Amino acid sequence: MDINTVESYRLARTRGDLALAPGEVIFAGGTWLMSEPQPETSGFVDITAMDWPFLEISADGLRIGATCPIAHLVAWAEGRGSEPVPADWPAAHLAVDGAHALLASFKIWNAATVGGNVCRSFAAAGMVSFAVALDAVAWVWRPDGTDLRLPVSELVTGNGENTLAAGEVLRAIEIPAYALRSRARLQKIALAELGRSGAVVTGRVDPDGASVFAITAATLHPVVRRFPSLPDAAALAAAVESAPSYYTDPLGPADWRRGVSRALAERIRIELEAGA
Repeated sequence: MDINTVESYRLARTRGDLALAPGEVIFAGGTWLMSEPQPETSGFVDITAMDWPFLEISADGLRIGATCPIAHLVAWAEGRGSEPVPADWPAAHLAVDGAHALLASFKIWNAATVGGNVCRSFAAAGMVSFAVALDAVAWVWRPDGTDLRLPVSELVTGNGENTLAAGEVLRAIEIPAYALRSRARLQKIALAELGRSGAVVTGRVDPDGASVFAITAATLHPVVRRFPSLPDAAALAAAVESAPSYYTDPLGPADWRRGVSRALAERIRIELEAGA
């Protein structure tokens, strides 16, 4: 789409270049920005020239640069990257599952960025599902030069809403090693075969036996439920059914989203129990 209100485009190469003039917005992949009119936008500030590393592996876990294309993350998680996936990180495959939960073609994967998907914060954002499933932390640069770190599950506050203030820029998503070492599953459903996800549920069992289930797409914001061990069917069903913010839109009513989330969570619980 032609964004005919945009009069300027500049590359950001340093943190100082991220200071935005009135009407400027941050631009990375641009797959959403270029998909519909932006009447209040007069300039793009392209952060891809910041040259942030796409993926950084350490003993602490995985850091995903905000400008990392989704396709690059998927290739790495599938074992096609320049750096291998650590053998004791089985949960890395959730990156692939999260990407497939997006209503997007492989062409979009090559342009869309992990950080852009998180910052857009749609309820059905596949990278949000992936990040929340593994206790990912958002590393945010503030315009005053300070940094902020908060869970992605708290960054996203609604469908298309988050806590990012004016001038704040997502620098990276950091996934702790303990979560990557977990046994994890993702299940999704949509009313149409190729439609946007109506519900996405993830579940994992950590090395210490604790379990975490997360609901996205079905709720306006991520909902995380934690248990000291793998719960029984009744406890999990109650936790999923009591989640707030199930919503209704043309792609599914709230009661359907609640019901299928419960069913998907139970499917995951059975798989994790069988794998124990």
